[in-house]
Amino acid sequence: MVESSPMAIVTLLTDSGESDHYVAAIKAKILSVNPGLTLVDITHQVAPCDIAHGAFVLKSVFRDFPAGTVHLTGVDSAGNKDDAYIALQLEDHFFVGVDNGMLGLISDKNHQQVVQLNSINPIRTTFPEKDIFAPTAAKLASGVAITTLGKPLSTFKKMTDRHVKANKRIIAGNVIRVDGYGNLITNISKDTFEILSAGKTFTIQFGGEKFRRIHKNYFEAEPGDCVLIFNSLGLLEIGMYKGHASELLGLKHDSPVNITFDE
Repeated sequence: MVESSPMAIVTLLTDSGESDHYVAAIKAKILSVNPGLTLVDITHQVAPCDIAHGAFVLKSVFRDFPAGTVHLTGVDSAGNKDDAYIALQLEDHFFVGVDNGMLGLISDKNHQQVVQLNSINPIRTTFPEKDIFAPTAAKLASGVAITTLGKPLSTFKKMTDRHVKANKRIIAGNVIRVDGYGNLITNISKDTFEILSAGKTFTIQFGGEKFRRIHKNYFEAEPGDCVLIFNSLGLLEIGMYKGHASELLGLKHDSPVNITFDE
């Protein structure tokens, strides 16, 4: 058993769901290493093996936690045959999981350190979240140096996320997440829009619809009306006030959303 350091937090993000023993078993393993750690559930409702979903949720929230927080990720943890188990230091946070590409989607910044776990006298397990990730996360949160936990690696898997195409006449984006309310979150950032829209009128187009206004709050619309706002992540979000935008507009993940500017 090891002692916790101040503000020792371990978050958990998995695709395990809530109806089985898996999440409790992961927590039990962490607490058996250090019962003084603070455990925070981000979500266990990531769609099974949906790396894009897991990456979006983690990218959206990890910076809200204090520097030094350890994030245990268990999405598609079976991975592919040659996927390694890794611990990663990035933006002064620590991440533990399988190197299946998900952790390569959460930040564009260079990593600080990365090590391969379970490389010496490897454990064979069908439950790496409990048997490998949990003790590693507990040790990191307790102040154990990442360099002592595995073999140093020079890099880890990066996946190419869909990027916005923008010029003076158009911002061409896509829906990158349909949230639990049916809101459509796009990859069009407020910063990009404000730079390109200065002094211009604009038209936002998606699913055959055209809009020329961005709202500040949902309640500015009438029930059943479409609402376009920049959300707390600074991303353009398409919603339906008191309704489910994805179903009513027929849009889903990857649907195109374009903003055109009048010269």
